[in-house]
Amino acid sequence: MSESRDLLPIATEAVGRATERIVQQPPGALTVKGDRDLASDLDYTIERDVRAFLQAETPEIGFLGEEEGQTGSAEMRWVLDPIDGTANFVRGLPMCAVSLALVRGDEPVLGVIDVPLLATRYTATRDGGAHANGQRIRTSATTRLRAAMVAIGDYAVGPDADSRNNIRLALTAKLAAEVQRVRMTGSAALDLAWLAEGKLDAALTLSNHAWDMAAGVVIAREAGAAVVDQDGGDHDIKSVVTLAVTPGLREAVTRLYREAVSMAVLR
Repeated sequence: MSESRDLLPIATEAVGRATERIVQQPPGALTVKGDRDLASDLDYTIERDVRAFLQAETPEIGFLGEEEGQTGSAEMRWVLDPIDGTANFVRGLPMCAVSLALVRGDEPVLGVIDVPLLATRYTATRDGGAHANGQRIRTSATTRLRAAMVAIGDYAVGPDADSRNNIRLALTAKLAAEVQRVRMTGSAALDLAWLAEGKLDAALTLSNHAWDMAAGVVIAREAGAAVVDQDGGDHDIKSVVTLAVTPGLREAVTRLYREAVSMAVLR
């Protein structure tokens, strides 16, 4: 899609502006958004700066940010998580990322994920392949669960966290019994980027927001991953579950997810 390729330099410049701030500035004051959920002053600063930059460069394209919501067109929009993994960032953990996607309708067509504290930038456009620091990347060739490294998203917080965590706990138990290792990085964007790069073999997130997933989904897909929702259908930004898997493990991992759902229902 030539349009998304043409917009990639603008997207990378926008993300670069955010990256510079993360490397150079402290988090600042923290705002409590809900039960065990927070944002830093830097989250807001980055989102406002990127929103203003993209509005000036691409005024015809709307914008959705995690912290301050939607402006402009909802048909074609930039979708930003200014710091995915804020809890990590404020503790000095390097697993945090800037995640910017271009979404047409419900489908991401461009993604940029920058991991500033690990000096890696991931990019992809639909039908243009996925890259890490300019080098083409592909998912792993893993075909056995016993050899699989699988990331699972954070446990739920907030209202009904206990009931929403039933599936997460069941899935963790299923994975622990069958895969090589289970990991929880605290950044959905990073999980998807590492899946694309072959560092992980699956990235499973059970509560989704567009800003968490959109950029990583297009990067993972362009690297060869299968990315589906809880019903096994194609994932889009309205999906509430993301099952992203290297192709050789798609059936096995989706089976474990279905078994975990059944276990949780029976509790």
